[in-house]
Amino acid sequence: MNFTIENALIPVEDDYTTVDVQVNLGIITAIAPQLEVVGTAINGENKLLLPGFFNAHTHSSEMWQRGIMSMLPLELWLAELYDFAPLDLEKVYLSALGTAVETLLSGGTSVVDHLVLIPGKELETIATAVRAYQEVGIRAFVAPLIQDESITAGIPSGETQQNHEPYFRSTQATLEIIEAAVQQFHRPESGVNILVAPTGIQLCSDALFDGCRQLSEKYNLCRHSHLLETKAQEKLAQEKYGCTAVAHLKRIGFLDYRTSLAHCVHLTDNDISILNQTQSTVVHNPLSNLRLGSGIAPILKYRQAGVNVTFGCDGASSNDSQDLLEAIKIGSILHNVTDLDYQYWITPRQAVGMAALGGAKGLNTADKLGSLSVGKKADLVLYDLTNLSLLPRTDPIGLLVLGRPSNVVNSAWVNGKQIVADGKVTTIDVEKLQQELFNHSQWDTQRQSQTVAQIEAHYRLVMGL
Repeated sequence: MNFTIENALIPVEDDYTTVDVQVNLGIITAIAPQLEVVGTAINGENKLLLPGFFNAHTHSSEMWQRGIMSMLPLELWLAELYDFAPLDLEKVYLSALGTAVETLLSGGTSVVDHLVLIPGKELETIATAVRAYQEVGIRAFVAPLIQDESITAGIPSGETQQNHEPYFRSTQATLEIIEAAVQQFHRPESGVNILVAPTGIQLCSDALFDGCRQLSEKYNLCRHSHLLETKAQEKLAQEKYGCTAVAHLKRIGFLDYRTSLAHCVHLTDNDISILNQTQSTVVHNPLSNLRLGSGIAPILKYRQAGVNVTFGCDGASSNDSQDLLEAIKIGSILHNVTDLDYQYWITPRQAVGMAALGGAKGLNTADKLGSLSVGKKADLVLYDLTNLSLLPRTDPIGLLVLGRPSNVVNSAWVNGKQIVADGKVTTIDVEKLQQELFNHSQWDTQRQSQTVAQIEAHYRLVMGL
């Protein structure tokens, strides 16, 4: 657990410097040139050292449907996803391993998994994902995805009268499952955190949100939810509450400094002000927002208003990858077309700060993670600056964020434990994982979703299509 990284390049104000970094018992204990070597010596020459990034919103089990989902907006896309998502525990395990590996190899040392639960096997699903993340060694924020309304309730009624099937599990039973998961698996010091994570206003009652808020207070848990991803959700909030979804979540006490909110595409200026007041965090998922036609979140406005923003890949069937560097690149330069004033455009250094410290803030761990600082946990990534995709030598962070870096992560540590060395994950057999993913799937191109066929006409009607 004790090691010294020698001669690594780190960013300092408007420049870089070469330093040694000592790590003792998982904590950064010194950062300075020419330190005495404590423990194992790690060669950091011609390598960039950064804090680990956060993949701050994903759904690991969606990996099984990547590349095949139809070109549909979220509400119809979800119907197709549910029709073809019969999961078993083995698939949950393999896709969590795959999500962790792809995140690590693109600079992420922490993952927020908004985990889809197998009905009737909810705690087993959580246990399986936790086991996978512990085997890889990535820092895991497992956010069991819960709802208490059926899928059709997520589409606005418009002028029509809609009847929705009751959800198969009661609100109280769902909250009891989450509390049991917290008691069994919430071990922050071991790198496993449980979050309360209602899927969003579109499929959750106020009782579910309130129960999650109470669990958050009782156990000091972070809170996670989708928020205003689509125009349909914006319409639905007005139908349900007579106000915006953000105003409603503030009213019921769900928003605070421990709350991170995925997407936030369709917010008003007053909504943005509320997020700032409540110190809530926005998780920007640019690739899925483009893939599903949801829109471009006004990230520059959020940043100017003082709202904390970080990045997520989202699930691998609405992206369709877990390449965090790709999400950071698109999530930065996408906004150069939304705002003419280039003074507010996101620079590569700002993007790195959003991906690291922004992620830590959103998960209430900024005192322990998110920057290269003495006293913080050693969640670190070394990038190989001799890699072809990071050459020729110009600005290392510019190359990393704006380029198309591939296979550039040389080493990664979580809590001071090395889990990537010489560009390879060392904790599990990745070749075996690839074979298992291959064996548990098949080439597939033709399929028709019955649920989409049933609800598409109503969706088109209420959305004016």
